[in-house]
Amino acid sequence: MFKKILIANRGEIALRIIRACRELGISTVAVYSEADRDALHVRFADEIVCIGPPPPAESYLNIPRILSAAEITDAEAIHPGYGFLAENPAFAEICGSCNIVFIGPSPKSIAMMGDKSMARAAMRQEQIPTVPGSDGIIENAEEAVFMARKIGYPVMIKAAAGGGGRGMRVAHTDVSLVQAFITAQAEAEKAFGDQRLYLEKLILEPRHVEIQILADQQGNILHLGERDCSLQRRHQKVVEESPCPIMDDDLRRAMGETAIRCARAAGYYSAGTVEFLLDQDRRFYFMEMNTRVQVEHPVTEMVTGVDVIKEQIRIAAGLPLTLTQDAIEMRGHAIECRINAEDPYNQFMPSPGKITGFHMPGGPGIRVDSHAYSEYVVPPYYDSLLAKLIAYGRDRCEAIAKMRRALDEFVVEGISTTIPLLQLIMEDSSFLQGKVHTSHLDSLQKRLDMEHA
Repeated sequence: MFKKILIANRGEIALRIIRACRELGISTVAVYSEADRDALHVRFADEIVCIGPPPPAESYLNIPRILSAAEITDAEAIHPGYGFLAENPAFAEICGSCNIVFIGPSPKSIAMMGDKSMARAAMRQEQIPTVPGSDGIIENAEEAVFMARKIGYPVMIKAAAGGGGRGMRVAHTDVSLVQAFITAQAEAEKAFGDQRLYLEKLILEPRHVEIQILADQQGNILHLGERDCSLQRRHQKVVEESPCPIMDDDLRRAMGETAIRCARAAGYYSAGTVEFLLDQDRRFYFMEMNTRVQVEHPVTEMVTGVDVIKEQIRIAAGLPLTLTQDAIEMRGHAIECRINAEDPYNQFMPSPGKITGFHMPGGPGIRVDSHAYSEYVVPPYYDSLLAKLIAYGRDRCEAIAKMRRALDEFVVEGISTTIPLLQLIMEDSSFLQGKVHTSHLDSLQKRLDMEHA
């Protein structure tokens, strides 16, 4: 096992990793930008290194500075968390060349699954169902129109190097497709430095269901069940839960086995997530694989009792899985709400600034993963995620009741947050019945706007 790990991240995920390391008896090194000098991950790590000014390109995305921090502190491994460099194959490869273990999959697996078009092609070779679409990259708008007519409208344009909903556009006609293609291409170039796009048939009102997998370097792979991530705003997840409200044992087994096949096809080891679209006829299609720990991993931990971060660290150390598929049992129900520093009454504009009052909820079945505290200044340079609120109950009804109570108790003063939207979701009749899809939040957002008007 490692003696010291550097965490190349910030915020709640850096704290989460520090906690796992402490329980494993591993020392931690926190890196931080000048904007994060007073952050909690800096306070609770064993060693700290400032890696530059606030802009990510000069700090959390600056590979030479992060590697220098690892070398001067004698860190044996680097955990990238999620975002920033977590899915950068070049970073993983450079770590290896410096004899520093990258806590994640191989650079080859990251590159293969990070290129969405390449990943789809690889899955089709394995006869894993994918959403109908282009066989490869679409070179121009004219080719996009030809392919869209072939597979039928509506269609979804996606960035080959995409993630987080960026470089994605929906088109219903030839005219809208041409404009969407140009817009998505520009957005992809700005976000990823890669303007390549591909095309998929748009599955109407699907669920977004993902499978958490763990794979060791000895070739053992298992899955930890599913998470339903259908409640999204602009392709960004807002609420996640496990298990999926419409899941049964046969469908879970089929999706879990397919996720394992995906991982094996990619030569994958580490923690990872295979994402699927589930249509109204309960047919599922491979969408992508995230080669990192997910924001929403806590709901899986709550229902399975498996610490995903600890397992990820053990795998990186070369240890075999201590679990077998037969030992995985999902019990109860867990729901996660993402609380962001955004104003839901003003088009979700970011709301950086000083938190003047902060109280986290507690009680049985409540977990809060957060880096915020009273008098903390939310910087404007990074993702707006402030806290993850997780509620666990014996069944879905109890989990929802606990979440309602916890949202009412959660106090954040001085800045705006998305708590009002989350409270509305917990009262929504369709959500209560488990009848949601990836576009469901659009109607709820209109209700929120009307109530505030």
